[in-house]
Amino acid sequence: MKLWILTTSLSLSLLILSGCTSTPKPADKENIVIDTSLAVVTLTKNGTIVGMKSIAFEWNSLSDPKVEGVYVYKKTSDAESELAYYTTIESRFSTHYVDMDVDPDTRYTYAFKAFSKVGEARDGKVIVVNTLPVIESVSWIHSITGMPRVAKIIWRPHSNQKVKAYVMERKTLEDEKWEKIKTIEGRLNAEFIDEELKDNFVYMYRLRAITYDGITSTPSKIVKLVTKALPKPITNLSATTDIANKISLTWDVSVAEDFALYYLYRSEDIDGGYELIAKLHNNVFVDKIEENGKIYFYRVSAVDKDSLESKHSKNSIKGMTLTRPEAPAIVEAKRVGNTIEIHWSKTDPRSVSFSVTKTHKKGWFDETNKEFTKIQGSKFIDKNIEADSTYSYVVYSVDVNGIKSEESVKVKIVTPKVDDTLKVKEEVVSKEEAPIKQEETTLVPSESLDLSGL
Repeated sequence: MKLWILTTSLSLSLLILSGCTSTPKPADKENIVIDTSLAVVTLTKNGTIVGMKSIAFEWNSLSDPKVEGVYVYKKTSDAESELAYYTTIESRFSTHYVDMDVDPDTRYTYAFKAFSKVGEARDGKVIVVNTLPVIESVSWIHSITGMPRVAKIIWRPHSNQKVKAYVMERKTLEDEKWEKIKTIEGRLNAEFIDEELKDNFVYMYRLRAITYDGITSTPSKIVKLVTKALPKPITNLSATTDIANKISLTWDVSVAEDFALYYLYRSEDIDGGYELIAKLHNNVFVDKIEENGKIYFYRVSAVDKDSLESKHSKNSIKGMTLTRPEAPAIVEAKRVGNTIEIHWSKTDPRSVSFSVTKTHKKGWFDETNKEFTKIQGSKFIDKNIEADSTYSYVVYSVDVNGIKSEESVKVKIVTPKVDDTLKVKEEVVSKEEAPIKQEETTLVPSESLDLSGL
């Protein structure tokens, strides 16, 4: 070892001192002069040390002062040509040379020849060496399958003390090449977690070891895993459309072994943005809505204990609260003596009663409203009327839930002044209070008509 260190230091010093001069090279093959007086370069007993990416040589010292240095010839195993000049060692005092330009597990042939100012020494012994193969990867590697969007790879740390890190490579069934995804520092590290993967997807992994001198090992055994699948979608989702002030939803119970919750989403439009409105353990839900005929669209998903959620984007159901009953149809409105009678017909079988809203207007600003409820039948008689007034009436249907219909058409009746010729004007106004044109009818009261009490 002392010889290696001493001679290497000396040769480096001489190379530095001679760096400013041109490097000697042998003559062309046809013009080579053989100096038979020069000794043949002879390797020492342990004259070669082979690595994966370097080969070291040691030879016996050359004491002949005529020696200027040593020519190095080299060829690889696949080269068809003969040995070719490779480099020059420019000091006769050098006894060591390291070739760093080699590949692992490759055969090389070398020859060393001393040279003088006259020529070079005769051929000596040809040295054939084979670089070491790259180290193998870890001896044991294992994958853990069925994890939610995650892959876990574990291995046994490499036994070679030169290993400083590992390279993890990944490939899917769709990929043609392996992808380097992570460098894991430290020989004793033995775990890798790969995240943000696809659901129910196949991944393959392999590991390479890296040494301190930059050698990358062969790949390990390939391990394969499949990520966890999403829970199965919800089936038979239904929603009511005929219940007052609420929508009731039901669906089939999830059969997933690791089921955790149901997520319920709602939107006002089937293709709109759905809002998460409830997290449930049971497969029923009642959505209370204080609005008649309100429409919502619903989606339900199953969520497992790993927070994986089933697909639900294409599984929407329409629900609706009970609509208002239809308004009754007014068939007659007239003044009979000192009363006003309103007659209508039932238009909705849901109607169980009716209500009438009466508006009394006298003058420009004096106006009162009154509602009459729980009317059975299809007639309303108003006995409380005054002269020189305008009366308006609208009728509503009411169902068993107390839901009131939209208002009917509006009926307006004008009572005459006392002692004037009685003129009764009837006109019908639509729901939007836009007047419906009618012919005015003048009624002449009988002699027995008494309006003194009005």
